[in-house]
Amino acid sequence: MDIQEKIRRSYQSSGVPAVYPTAVQGELFVPCRDGITLRTFWYHPPGEGPFPTIVQRSCYPQNEDVYRTHGRELSARGYGYICQFCRGTGGSGGVWEPNVNEPADGADFIRWANGLSWVESLGYWGCSYLAATGWAITGELPEKVKSMLLTHYGTERFTSAYESGLFRHDVLTGWAMDNAGRPIGADYLTSCLYRPHEQVDEALWGGKIDWYRDWVTNPHRSDPYWNEGYWAFLSEAPEKLTVPVCIVEGWYDHHLGSAMETYHRLNPRAAAHSRLIIGCWNHGFEPCAEGRVQENLQNDEVHQLLDWFETTLKQKKLPERRVDWYITGADRWQHWDCYPLSSQSRSFCLAAGGRLSPEIPEAGARSYDYDPQNPVRTHGGEALLKSWPEIGSLYQPEPDWRPDVLSFVSDPLTEDLTILGRIQAELFVKSDADDTAFTVRLMQVLPDGKAVFLRSSIVTLAFSEPYTPGETRCLTLSLWDIAYQLHKGDRLRVDLSSSDFPQYAVHSNYAGIWSRQEKTRVAHQTILFGGDTPSRVILPVEDEKTAQ
Repeated sequence: MDIQEKIRRSYQSSGVPAVYPTAVQGELFVPCRDGITLRTFWYHPPGEGPFPTIVQRSCYPQNEDVYRTHGRELSARGYGYICQFCRGTGGSGGVWEPNVNEPADGADFIRWANGLSWVESLGYWGCSYLAATGWAITGELPEKVKSMLLTHYGTERFTSAYESGLFRHDVLTGWAMDNAGRPIGADYLTSCLYRPHEQVDEALWGGKIDWYRDWVTNPHRSDPYWNEGYWAFLSEAPEKLTVPVCIVEGWYDHHLGSAMETYHRLNPRAAAHSRLIIGCWNHGFEPCAEGRVQENLQNDEVHQLLDWFETTLKQKKLPERRVDWYITGADRWQHWDCYPLSSQSRSFCLAAGGRLSPEIPEAGARSYDYDPQNPVRTHGGEALLKSWPEIGSLYQPEPDWRPDVLSFVSDPLTEDLTILGRIQAELFVKSDADDTAFTVRLMQVLPDGKAVFLRSSIVTLAFSEPYTPGETRCLTLSLWDIAYQLHKGDRLRVDLSSSDFPQYAVHSNYAGIWSRQEKTRVAHQTILFGGDTPSRVILPVEDEKTAQ
């Protein structure tokens, strides 16, 4: 089944009937304030209207047939639909440069749409970059805009780009190669490993790409690049929004971390009538919990679209604030009136013999050598895009499957345990390098011995302050939010290493900006546990309040 037929079937199963057999359609070039014109097409039911109208702005001309399918199906159900291609894409004038033109171009577009006589009200809808074009205009919304549905994106770009100084290659290097404005034929993994990486564009991609170089040379949230210009503007977007927004995310979508920060920063006026929906799917709404029952996933984007806009545009209602989380492992949804904060936690401490203990054990240590020339490959991850088959909660290799992977496994759980929120890992470590990285991967071990990935993170040893080789340092790793039920008889497993590629850039074991390192070296790493160095993972767990 092709994607257009899948979309048509979603509309047919939505419960919103088609009532108009034909549609009026048109196309023109809408002018921007600087004289550039952008290609725009629309659909609406027969007649003069006015109609509730859904709008989008896209940089992906390869998806035009998909947008037109939505236009025809929405028109049949009483909606208008307008789609505009971003500057330099899809026949629109100007030069394509990601992100920077979206605030001004989007503001000009939405004012134009607001003035159309056949438009009664406007709802902004978009997924991924199409959601970014919506966030870019939250401070410029005219009176006909009543709500927004923004999926799989967040306004904290730094969070989508970095974790503790390590770049998310599979998100942004992959996207840059596919959206550079010219064909790039270089091998993706070879590109990710190129050193110094700052120069990969000229070395392998056919010429300099300034915006990519900006991404890879600013690894700190405090760097001016993230606090000026477009990214600072985008970071402030949630605080400017005054209409209801439905934020939809996936537990294994690479923008989840940024979207969570976006939700927490919503203007109170918008937040009072907004929704946060998170299900167990990837960036394409596909289920990605290998081997788990997912019969109640509710991952149909069309159904979400119609549910939201039937309420906010057609019924003209202000929704009640709500948070809907899918509990993976339980195959059920749980609902709250705000973000669920757990007051309880469970800790599991690293212990000798590769064990996880609920109590602090005697002091001990385990060591391994980390060679950047032989990184651990990502299989199962939450911040992946280019490596699509590796996304999600996938089956994992055996414990200690490589010499540079240290596994720790708990005893079987004596009762069900539901994790709700952000997991943390506290690691006491030593290295003979002046900078390096440490990774953590959390897994569920099923009674049959199979392990499935839950969450991961990475930390740079000298990211916050310089490191003296041989010094013992406590590192805190923060793992993205999750809602996951473990069952009686399951066990927890933690794998520690120093690389997780290509989910993250490979650390060279030299200090300094990662993308400017020209060489690598082997580092001898030590994980300490027990006694005065109680390395552990801390799980926020469901309590009476969050269970309601």
